[in-house]
Amino acid sequence: MAEPSTATAGAAGQKGRRRKVVPDAPRQNLLAEPRRMKILEWLQEEGSARVRDLSAAFSVSEATVRQDLERLEADGFIVREHGGAYLKSVPQQVQSMSLQHLVNMDRKKMIGRTAAAQVANGETIILDSGSTVTEMAKSLVEHEHLNVITNALNIALTLGALPSMTVHMPGGQFKAPTLSLTGEKSVEFFQGIFAEKLFLATAAVSFEAGLTFPALADLHIKRAMVKAASRIYLLADSTKIGRNSFSSLGPVSLIHCLITDDGISADDKAEFERRGIEVIVAR
Repeated sequence: MAEPSTATAGAAGQKGRRRKVVPDAPRQNLLAEPRRMKILEWLQEEGSARVRDLSAAFSVSEATVRQDLERLEADGFIVREHGGAYLKSVPQQVQSMSLQHLVNMDRKKMIGRTAAAQVANGETIILDSGSTVTEMAKSLVEHEHLNVITNALNIALTLGALPSMTVHMPGGQFKAPTLSLTGEKSVEFFQGIFAEKLFLATAAVSFEAGLTFPALADLHIKRAMVKAASRIYLLADSTKIGRNSFSSLGPVSLIHCLITDDGISADDKAEFERRGIEVIVAR
C-alpha cells in the first residue's frame, strides 16, 4: 500500500518524449496521509518498527517512510531512532499495564460479559490479547476450574492469581502495546494443544477481506490458536464491521460465532448468519 505514482507525458505524436514515472512506483493505491495512518496503526499494534520493514510492507522507498515517520514524530505520536521508530507512549503504558486501544469501552465491556457467559466451568479456553478480550477476562473471575491459555500478560495476571484458575502462557517476544507474547516460540507452544473454545480479537472484519490486523507479527500465533480450538468466537464491536486493516488472517469462515453489540446492521447480521456464523448481540 503506497502513494500513487505521478507521471508526465508529452503530447501525443511527439517523438522522443517518454512517459516519466517516479521510481517509487507502488503496487497498491494509498495516498500519503492514509499511509501515515496505517503506519501509525502498525506502531500502535507493534510498539516499534524498522524503516526497511515498513518500506517493504507498504511498497514505498525507505526515503518515503522516513518522511512519514518525520511527520508522525512532529505530530507527537512517535520517537524516531536510527533505522526505525517506536511509539512515544509505550514506556508509560507498559509501566501502568494499560492497553493501547481503549476506545468504545462501553461496547467492549458488554461484549466481554456476553462472551464470558459462553464459558462453562471446567472448560479449557484460549484467550487472545486485546482490550475486548481483557474485558471478558474480568467477567470470568467467578468461574471455577477453568484452564486458560493466553498470550496476554495482563489477562494472565488477572486470572492467574485466582485459585480456581489454571493459566498457561507461551514463550515468545514481548509486544508492548498489547502486553502480549508473540513470535515463533509462541506458535510452537500451541502444537498439541486442544481447547474447547477460542475467543479471538481483531482490528477489523469484512466479508471481502476477512479478519484483518494492523501488522503482520501476530498472524502466525492467531492461526495457531485457531487450529488448537474446536469453536472460535470473534469478539468485535460493531465499529470494526465492514472495515479493513493491513493484513488478513483469513476469511470470516474461520469463525463459528461473532459476539458484537447492537450497532451491527440488520444486513450485516443476516449475511454472517447466511454464511453459517452465529451472531450474538451483547446488550
